[in-house]
Amino acid sequence: HYDHLCIDTLRRLPDRGSITVIVPLKLGAFFRGFGFREIVELDWHDTYGTGGLRVSALPAIHWSKRTAFDTNCTLWAGFALEADGLRLYFAGDTAYGPVFRDIGERYGPFDFGLVPIGAYEPRAIMAGHHANPEEAVMIGRDIGAKRLVAMHWGTVMLTDEHPFEPPGRFRMAAAQSGYAAEDAWLMAVGETRPLKPWPGN
Repeated sequence: HYDHLCIDTLRRLPDRGSITVIVPLKLGAFFRGFGFREIVELDWHDTYGTGGLRVSALPAIHWSKRTAFDTNCTLWAGFALEADGLRLYFAGDTAYGPVFRDIGERYGPFDFGLVPIGAYEPRAIMAGHHANPEEAVMIGRDIGAKRLVAMHWGTVMLTDEHPFEPPGRFRMAAAQSGYAAEDAWLMAVGETRPLKPWPGN
């Protein structure tokens, strides 16, 4: 989708010919068209490892489309990443469903869970595609994430909720689910923070 795979960004990346790109199935041709040569396509539950990094493509409840003629011609996915004793889950675009309990049992627990909290109204339309903030926290619980990082909100106006509603609902849902304030991150656009393994790992 255009709000996640930006052509201008791809064109500005230096050394595209030497970057290894890990993508869901059928997206390799898209990246080759922009000069990328090292491309790894993964189906759900496939894993690729290199230099101490392991990346697994995992199921998500969503869909793909870039033009009027390519609906679901490429796979969509979330990802599990593991390196240097750190385990991170990236949900990508997704609705909530039982698949996350399975992910937690097969791949969890995770030190960090990046979960989507925006683009959820009206629910009659969006419930099958995007989690709301409460469901995002449920995803985190299901996968065994020790710390949550809110994403997918406040940058592109896609749906009907107020753009600043998701953070408040996310904070409240995280607290009600037992996450301490410091374990439910709401980062500013462009903000960076160091990721460190959870104490005791």
